[in-house]
Amino acid sequence: MKKYIFLSWMAFFAVLFSSCEKFLDEKADKKLAVPVTLTDLQSMLDNYGTLNHSMPSSGEISADNYYLSDANLNSISQEGLRRMYVWEKDHLFAPGSSSNDWSYLFKSVYVANAVLEGLESHPSTDPDARHLKGQALFFRAFAYHDAAQIWALAYDPVSAATDLGIPLRLNTDFNEESERGSLQETYLQIENDLKQAIQMLPVKALHVVRPSRAAAYGLMARMYLNMRNYERAGAYADSCLQLYSTLMDYNKLNAAAAAPVARFNAEIILERLLNSPSMVLSARIVPELYAQYENNDLRKTILFKKNTDETISFKGGYGGSAAFYGGLTTDEMFLIRAESNARKGNTSAAMSDLNTLLVKRWKAGTFLNLSAPNPQKALELILAERRKELLMRGLRWADLKRFNKEGANITLTRKANGITYTLLPNDLRYALPIPDDVIALSGMTQNYR
Repeated sequence: MKKYIFLSWMAFFAVLFSSCEKFLDEKADKKLAVPVTLTDLQSMLDNYGTLNHSMPSSGEISADNYYLSDANLNSISQEGLRRMYVWEKDHLFAPGSSSNDWSYLFKSVYVANAVLEGLESHPSTDPDARHLKGQALFFRAFAYHDAAQIWALAYDPVSAATDLGIPLRLNTDFNEESERGSLQETYLQIENDLKQAIQMLPVKALHVVRPSRAAAYGLMARMYLNMRNYERAGAYADSCLQLYSTLMDYNKLNAAAAAPVARFNAEIILERLLNSPSMVLSARIVPELYAQYENNDLRKTILFKKNTDETISFKGGYGGSAAFYGGLTTDEMFLIRAESNARKGNTSAAMSDLNTLLVKRWKAGTFLNLSAPNPQKALELILAERRKELLMRGLRWADLKRFNKEGANITLTRKANGITYTLLPNDLRYALPIPDDVIALSGMTQNYR
């Protein structure tokens, strides 16, 4: 049934966009062709390819969970991806291309804004219209949040009012100039969109490709985590888990399968896939990360496969065969709530959440509850499990940024073609350069180097 619904949506979108192209060729006074009915607007929000798929993977590509051999790196046809891999300071996105993370995200923003404008002709008290507004605000907030993790520095309350944020497009007017506000303004917009969305979204969505109230709580938790507002992050993760908290038992998964974790599995709160460039197919997990999984930890066989040359590949994406998964899941919420409690000094609650998760990941009958003598040790255990549980989810880049703001002093190193590349803690290159053609067309300020 899910497959049938998905294919039906795809067919409808093809007709819809074909109709849109025909509309553009007609005279502007034929207003009836503009999507304004609630059914039309819902169809726009059900545009899976734009709003749920091909989400940005630049952060995961830049992070430290994997490496490439020289041969694999040199075989990548896109020069920008090769430069991104070694943290070059410029020319990461091909000029004029619509197939890049900036384009993907702002297409999402445009669709959300188009729906919000279409809803202006409907009564704000109409329950269906409110539901649609909640969905549009949620997707816009998600796009802005993702953009901030890639093209802005880590959030710092001391400097957020002056640090560069992202351009906040709040309408569909192409003639309006794009300007970069502050990072503080960026996060305030995300926060305000989500606060409104929470009031309008249903507790449970028709399908996990659509946002729900639990998803809005979950995204708010992720946002506050990246702002290092750990108390609020934990509170919103708790609100999310109060509505939905199912965890999969990895003992019931088939480790021998090519993709052991099913798409639309029980932990999914909101489905979202990151685009997976060809370089991902040849990616190898860094040995020191793989070595952290103990033998009775089922993630060691569920998430990975050992190659004939003894290197390790990742196969445990939550999007089924998709390599990168960027949606919201219950395991992430348990880890956010656990981290929040540890940072607040509540060791018992923190370890309870961690153990609730891990018992579902270990071979039945072998897991012994972890304990911590103090909050700092609890935090160390939780952050270690966060990396092991959430790798290849598009979260590590943002984690590195906030950990270094907390004083972790993590230095990244990669070797490629005989050259050693280094990314120091809090380096300006943690904010990737905005595509050159976007800067040229808009006149916006480029990220500093």
